[in-house]
Amino acid sequence: MIPDMTHRFSRRGLFAAGAAAAMAPSVTRPASAAEPGFSLGVATYSLRNFTRPGALNILKKLRVDKVSIKEMHLPYKSTPEELNRGMADFKKAGITALSAGNNTMTKENMDDLRFYFDYAKNAGIPMLIIAPSAATVPMIEKLVKQYDIRVAIHNHGPEDKHFPTPQSVLKLVKDMDPRVGLCMDIGHTTRTGADIVESAKEAGPRLIDLHVKDLRDLMDKDSQCDVGDGKMPIVPLFKQLAKMGYKGGVMLEYEINADDPYVGMAKSLSYMRGVMASISAA
Repeated sequence: MIPDMTHRFSRRGLFAAGAAAAMAPSVTRPASAAEPGFSLGVATYSLRNFTRPGALNILKKLRVDKVSIKEMHLPYKSTPEELNRGMADFKKAGITALSAGNNTMTKENMDDLRFYFDYAKNAGIPMLIIAPSAATVPMIEKLVKQYDIRVAIHNHGPEDKHFPTPQSVLKLVKDMDPRVGLCMDIGHTTRTGADIVESAKEAGPRLIDLHVKDLRDLMDKDSQCDVGDGKMPIVPLFKQLAKMGYKGGVMLEYEINADDPYVGMAKSLSYMRGVMASISAA
């Protein structure tokens, strides 16, 4: 059982712990390794204003070795050879792609849906983060079985007419192949009024990816801030992930300061590393 640490660790203390770990020369394990069992990484949408080389340079400085690749860093309309070269760039930088996306998959056409699975197969990426419709999910499930590539349906909050909440995803996929799961975006989730900790618990093994951001006002998407500076219950969430044995990615999706995100991303990652270190030490 993991002790209740919500009030034992201040946000400043957790940031300091993460920063110290990031700076310590004796640290030999990868930055994304974590005793709680899940992998800390970055959704490369955070670096959307940078080319692939520029994004990789920033990721290396941030000591990130797990990513979810956005299309601008590995274009969909690439030949298999181009995809291989792109993935070789990530490998050379010591970075593993856990997933790719977010991909809009609402067109009710099997060839159109298959395009994204071929992309993932040719790139050697094991999971797609997707934004489908209720009508396309059964079609997508067939492709999941055919390709043995997982899909994580991303909820997009009150504006999403298909899947606003984690619960709307879970309701549809509950009897589907276990490789069809949920990518919970905690920023979008909290704006629907759903509790992110309870949502993670409810999702259980259907939770296969997580996008992390922080908000100063949990109902206002324009109040996004560095992780640790807002009101998002990151400590209870990470405790719940550890308790349930979550093994997936915990991906920072940094959507502010697009032209100069390094400092904010470093601060956010240090805070999250501090939370993970505090869980491990408890």
